[in-house]
Formats: sequence, C-alpha cells, structure tokens
Amino acid sequence: PKAVLHMSDSLILKTCGGNRKGKSKKWKQMLQFPHISLCEELRQTIEKDYYSLCEKQPIGRLLFRQFCDTRVELRRCVKFLDAVAEYEVTPDEKRKQCGQELIDKYFSSTALSLHLIDDIWQEVGFSSHFCPFFFLFGHRLIHDYLSVAPFADYLDSMYFNRFLQWKWLERQPVTKNTFRQYRVLGKGGFGEVCACQVRATGKMYACKKLEKKRIKKRKGESMALNEKQILEKVNSRFVVSLAYAYETKDALCLVLTLMNGGDLKFHIYHMGEAGFEEKRAIFYAAELCCGLEDLHRERIVYRDLKPENILLDDHGHIRISDLGLAVHVPDGQTIKGRVGTVGYMAPEVVKNERYTFSPDWWALGCLLYEMIEGQSPFQQRKKKIKREEVERLVREADEEYSSKFSEDARSLCKMLLVKDPSVRLGCQGGGASEVKAHSLFRSINFKRLEAGMLEAPFVPDPQAIYCKDVLDIEQFSTVKGVELEPKDSSFYSKVSTGSVPIPWQNEVSTPWCRGGVKTLCKFFILGLDRVLLSRGSGVRIPFGVPCDRLASRSGCVPSPSSLTPCVAGLGSGSP
Repeated sequence: PKAVLHMSDSLILKTCGGNRKGKSKKWKQMLQFPHISLCEELRQTIEKDYYSLCEKQPIGRLLFRQFCDTRVELRRCVKFLDAVAEYEVTPDEKRKQCGQELIDKYFSSTALSLHLIDDIWQEVGFSSHFCPFFFLFGHRLIHDYLSVAPFADYLDSMYFNRFLQWKWLERQPVTKNTFRQYRVLGKGGFGEVCACQVRATGKMYACKKLEKKRIKKRKGESMALNEKQILEKVNSRFVVSLAYAYETKDALCLVLTLMNGGDLKFHIYHMGEAGFEEKRAIFYAAELCCGLEDLHRERIVYRDLKPENILLDDHGHIRISDLGLAVHVPDGQTIKGRVGTVGYMAPEVVKNERYTFSPDWWALGCLLYEMIEGQSPFQQRKKKIKREEVERLVREADEEYSSKFSEDARSLCKMLLVKDPSVRLGCQGGGASEVKAHSLFRSINFKRLEAGMLEAPFVPDPQAIYCKDVLDIEQFSTVKGVELEPKDSSFYSKVSTGSVPIPWQNEVSTPWCRGGVKTLCKFFILGLDRVLLSRGSGVRIPFGVPCDRLASRSGCVPSPSSLTPCVAGLGSGSP
C-alpha cells in the first residue's frame, strides 16, 4: 500500500510534465470552435456591458484590445491605460518620476486625441506637472470614451464574433468526464477533497465533493449553495477560485484552486519551532488583509479566519479557503450569528450581538498573534480548556505579549483585538485601508502585492506533499436512512452550473500556446487571414490556423489548401 501511495503522490507532482503538459490527445477537438451561426442566440442574450465584456473577462479584454489595435486613436488610448497600470505598481521611490514621464509622453497633441486631453485638463486643472489624481481622472475618462462608440463598433466586429465562440465553448456541459481524478487530499464537511486535472488543458485543481445524501441528512443545502455562490462571485488573488461546478449521481462537485503548499497551521506548528519570524508573518498578514478587502468589497463577511483555512500555493502566496460560514451582508444592514471557531470568534459574535465585518478584523489579530507567538492569544495548544472559559477570556481578558513581538507588531495586534468593535482597527469607516496604513506594513507596497509582483518569504518545496498520507485520511461512513428524491434536483441544478467565466478563460488562454496570452490572442483567437494580407503577402489563410503552422522551417508560407484549421473558424469565408 505504501508503494502505491508514493506512486499516486509522484503522479500529482509529475502529471503536468511531458510534451502535452497533461493535456488529452484530443484536446484540439475538445476546444473546437462552433460555426458562428450557432452563436446567434448567445449574441442576443449576452449582457452588453462594457466593463464585463471588455475589462473583467480575460479573453474579452484581450479581444477588445486587439480590436482597438486596428485604429490609431483607440490604440493610443489602450497604451495610455497600460502605462497608468504600470505607474500604479511602480515602487514608491520611482513613482513621481514615472508619473512625470507619463505626462510628458502622453499629453501632447500626438499621443492622445485633443478632445480627450482637454477633458482631462478640465477635470484636474491645467498643469504640466505631476499630480497623483491626474491619472485617476484620465483612466476614468478614457474608459468612459471607449465604452460608447468604440464599444458599439466592437460588438459589430469579427473580434466580438470570436468572443462569442469562446463563450459558446465556456458554456458547454461539464461532467466527471471533463476531468481526470487523482488521489484524495483531505476531507471536507460533506465529503472528500481530491486532486483532479482538466483533460482539455492539463490544468490541475482540487475537487471538493459534497455527497448528496450527506447534505440532505444534515440539512446542509443552504450552506452548500451559499458557499458555491460566494466562491463564484469573488474573483481575488487571495481567495480560492471556483472554476467549475458539476454533479455526479452521488455528489455535487466544486472544482477549486489547487494549493500545494499546505495550510498555515501545518507551517506554524510542524516546520521547526512554533511560529514565524516577523517578516514572514507580516507578509501573510498583508495578503490576508487584501483577501478580506476583496471579500468585504462584495459585502461578504468571512467569519472563519484561522490557520487551517489559509492555504499556500506553489510560490508561497496564501489564499483564504473554506467559505462555508461566509455570508452576504445586505447594504446598510447588520447581521447576527454565533458561528465560527472557538478562540477566533470576536467578542460581539460570542455575545450574539449584531455586526457587519468586524469579526474578520478581530480574527486577523488572532492569526497575526499566533503566527508570531506560536500559539493563539486565548488558548494554549494541546491544553484542553472548556469552551466557556475560552469565551470568557475573549470577552474579558487581555492578551499577553512576549519578546517575540516588535513594537509595531504588538501595536497592530492590540488595535485589532480591541473588545469594542466600534473602535477596533478596520471598523471605523475605512475598512482595510485603515489596517494597511499601520506602520507594521511600511515595507509592503500593496499595489505590487495585489498585482502578484512581490516574492513570498517562503517557497514550498516542489517535491514535498503537504497533505496527509492517504492511509491517514479517515473514510466517511455510509449515510443510511436517506433517499434522494426528484424534488432534490432543483437544488442540484442551482449548484451544478458548469464553468465559471473568469477562471475558465484564464485557464484556456494561458497554458497551451508557446507565445503566451498575447500570441494566442493574436493568432489562435483572431486567425491569420487578415494579418497576412495586411503584410502584402497576397495569401489568404483560413481563419483559425494556429501560429505554429504559419510557415515551414524554410520560412515559406504554405498554400491555403495545405492548412486545415485545428479549430473551426467563423465559417467558410473571412469575416
């Protein structure tokens, strides 16, 4: 059995290797575009929202930018937006210089259209000198401009046709046959969690299985649906993503980001002396702050922040997982609920009072304390204390600080662990910005952190398996006395909705083209007939031929008849 276990672990580690990177031999057929005529219903029903189609959805964003590249004025607008994005992640010491260079470069009569320049000058007041608010107004005004006439033209273009074909693929049914299943990684509340791989792309995920009978026996339908809907709604670098949701005969399956680096509880207590050096704790706290900010922006309070729910990826960055207790807070309202984990629940939760997002900032204080001290502030590890006593300490006792804490670390913990939520840091109207402004984070450039541009202080060993031995994972007992009924299918259909747009588009647009996303978009998405004709070749290439079949080794362009598209194009003719 042990040899079999090692083989399954090795398979997970090596499954993305090889020439196809884990893809099926039939991956081209699996990702074959439909004829454009099959997309007409989708064209009529898809929401024509500029932000969603041209900014939020990755493939839509790339295609809209390719469309803009065909017009000089629009190309200039996109270049300005890219320059502003680069300015936003510039290190603080170079920020002013970068900003002035942007003004000098783009706000001339040739860089942007004159009417756009005039509009921006009027917003901020004419000045040729750098102003931090300058780009904020410029960014907004250019998007306002692009969202009207250029967006309308895009909707009538071949670029939008190609987007519709991608959306058609995205909306195809998802079943167990979409994936390969690998070893069990652990247990969730309603079933096992196992590793899985998408056959078409080779992308690895974690599949969280919710057994239908177990859900029904525990009356967990609303909890399961709530978690699925929240995961689907949140798109954050610091929260696990839901990529697919489907059902089998016995289970509902949520396909989530695979985090190979283990959880914070393991790293705090099982990697040498308990706790982290302060630099590492600060980095994780900063990423958690960003994750909570993304949740709170969607008016979601997490309510279960603790070390075992924080997972590390291959590069050492963290994500919040297990959103079973998360809940939406209606705008302008408060909620009530005595839920969470003993030792991490805020005083207002313990006292069953009403709240909004304050419990999450309390829990961040608990977790920061635990990462530095090597034990939680209100209970000692491996020492049994009654729940009532822990809750009394949470309500009444002050935490104690050892020499492991710097003055800044002690200050932030104290401000997050204030008993009264009305004066707790993060709860006075500024939310995450209050916490980010604390002196403990002076070394963190949050813009660069949010863009994934900062290196983690610890990177997991790629050859290690940070999960339990298969034989150590307890098996679920058989659920007895529960029968599934036809009326249950209504609930199942709400959960098993297939692919989630943003994760799916990120997946299919990155892993299987040598030139990366931009090459994929320029050639594989848009086709080559227009590109080659614009270069004066006179050769008309069928729409959809991938870039690696453009020419032979001698550099000659093959005849059109020899180029059979791997992916069906928009039809028999050029758009």
